[in-house]
Amino acid sequence: MIATNGLVDFHCHLDLYPDHPAAVRESDEAGVFTLAVTTTPKAWPRNHELAQATRHVRAALGLHPQLVAERASELALWDAHLSETRYIGEVGLDAGPRFYKSFDLQKQVFQHVLQRCAVAGNKVITVHSIRAAKAVLDHIEAYLPPTKGKVVLHWFTGSKAEAKRALELGCYFSINAAMLDNERHSSMVTAIPLDRLLTETDGPFTKTADRPSKPADVAVVVEALSRLHGVSTSALAATVRNNLRSLLEPNGEGY
Repeated sequence: MIATNGLVDFHCHLDLYPDHPAAVRESDEAGVFTLAVTTTPKAWPRNHELAQATRHVRAALGLHPQLVAERASELALWDAHLSETRYIGEVGLDAGPRFYKSFDLQKQVFQHVLQRCAVAGNKVITVHSIRAAKAVLDHIEAYLPPTKGKVVLHWFTGSKAEAKRALELGCYFSINAAMLDNERHSSMVTAIPLDRLLTETDGPFTKTADRPSKPADVAVVVEALSRLHGVSTSALAATVRNNLRSLLEPNGEGY
């Protein structure tokens, strides 16, 4: 296994592990640049508080599309916290059968999120798009000009044509091990230029060696991507770090 220091986990739910503070501490000690996404605005303050004490962990302000049916009333709270962070997520759309009944409301919330981010400017947004790639890209194109913010498509499972459209819109992609275990999805990943790739675990929703993945397990993703692209693991890890820098630095602010 490669060294974890300097790796990137751009989408992980650290507050959903049994011991949230320990999960944050472990990520920081492993030297993994970790974006701790939240699923509701009410989870933001504690995530932000723990991340602020670290060098490598940052918290993102989210309102998960799968929770919109019950939590849309928290949108005003999301607005209230927006100025406190550059990182937004998890947000987006989910047209899977369990959540399709709230799809119209999800679209209203996602539109609001993108419009508010566009007004604020300089936000980096990690976006969920299950069975909704076209709708997500339509929203990004309509409501978030490329100069007003950056989008990272998390666990993207759209087609190669949709990936190409996302690239044209300036999107990045965060890739996890589960995507690379799926032949159709790994084929889509090969179509993404190396300079638009980030890595993620989406822990604890993915597993590594039959336990919930943690940020250090992103090393598995780096190894798999390096095999897929025929480059060394050190070169792939350096590319992802540079991509994170490019994502953040045009506006003069590092991670």
